[in-house]
Order: sequence, then C-alpha cells, then structure tokens
Amino acid sequence: MRIDIITVLPELLESPFSHSILKRAREKNLLEIHVHHLRQWAMNEYGQIDDYQYGGGAGMVMMPEPLAKAIEHLSEQTRYDEIIFMTPDGEPFSQKMANQLSMKENLLIICGHYKGIDERIREHFITREISIGDYVLSGGELAAAVVVDAIGRLIPGVLNNETSALFDSFQDNLLAPPVYTRPAEFRSWKVPEVLLSGDPKKVADWRHEQSVLRTEKRRPDILSDL
Repeated sequence: MRIDIITVLPELLESPFSHSILKRAREKNLLEIHVHHLRQWAMNEYGQIDDYQYGGGAGMVMMPEPLAKAIEHLSEQTRYDEIIFMTPDGEPFSQKMANQLSMKENLLIICGHYKGIDERIREHFITREISIGDYVLSGGELAAAVVVDAIGRLIPGVLNNETSALFDSFQDNLLAPPVYTRPAEFRSWKVPEVLLSGDPKKVADWRHEQSVLRTEKRRPDILSDL
C-alpha cells in the first residue's frame, strides 16, 4: 500500500511514521509513506502557497494553484483510489472507514492549514473528506497521522499477531473488553477466575458480555446504531 501526503509542515509527520508499528510496516515494505512539501509547487520564489480570502475575514487560505499542481504531478506517477482532505467538517473517521481504506492500494492525503483550502480544490479534486473529531487543530498533519496509523496496522502482515486487530474496539461495533496480565493477584486485586479457567468458550463468552456491558455504559450511542 502507498500513501502520499501533501503538507506545509512535513516535520510534524517525521516522528509518527518512524516508530513502532508503522516503522515495522515500512521496513517490511508493506506500507510506503511519502510526505511532500507543498512549497515545491509554490507560486513564487518566496514560497507563497496562501493568500487572503475573498470577501474579507481573518485568516489565510491555501491557494488553488499550488495544490492543483501538486495533485496533478503526483497523480501522473500514481493512480489514487482516494484523494482525501483532512478537515473538521469532513465525514467522521471510524474503524469501519479505516477497514475500507486499508483495502485500497494508493491514497493521497491533503493536510489543510490556516483557514483551509480554496473550495475549488475540494470541488474538483477531493474524493473524500475526513474529520477525526468535532474540534479544530492547527493543521491536518496530526489528523493525517491518526488516519495513517489506523489504516496501516490493518494491513496484513503488519501486526505480529494478525488476529489482534480483529479484537480492537469498534471492530464489531462494541468496545473492547477489560484485559489483564500477570500476576494473577496484585495488591489483593484478582484477575477474574474465568480468564484463568483455560476454557476458550467461557473466555470468549465472558469477553463478549463485558464488551456489551462496557459499550452500554460508556458508548450507548454505538449500540443505538446497530
């Protein structure tokens, strides 16, 4: 899988993609991540990529020409399944969406900045708009890192135990159940006996029950969507 990212702050994306699971995915050649500085396609020698918005108002807007040039240049080299814009008013990101995107071959992600990007880019180039929450960040870089991480760990071969992702929260529209590790008793706090029983069916039933209870308590909105 290949993911290209266009940004005005590539430095923000260096660390998230250089450690842990995503690092291993790249080392195994299961995931390619290429970060492109938008100023390569700047309007002038000063590196201009933004301007004042028509109609007045505070904040700068990313200009259409640099973005159009960047998207077209990269699209000549790679056929993208989706061209994604990270924006607070996009479609809420979910585990279901991560599953869908993880089955794509090539993705291009645009990181917004300032007051956003010229609407004409959204109308004529963007195929999907994604939000990671109902709040505003300084730019789309951190949001893009979240999306790439969620997608990358689902690629077959990335996780050491590929069944691990199947039991993550939200995979079956339920939150994950409680988890325990050694010792079996810590400060007189004991691990539930069923987990020590060695009976896979009993353990599975207990985990499902706990997932339902936890979801009912913490995220009843998920259950209402079923």
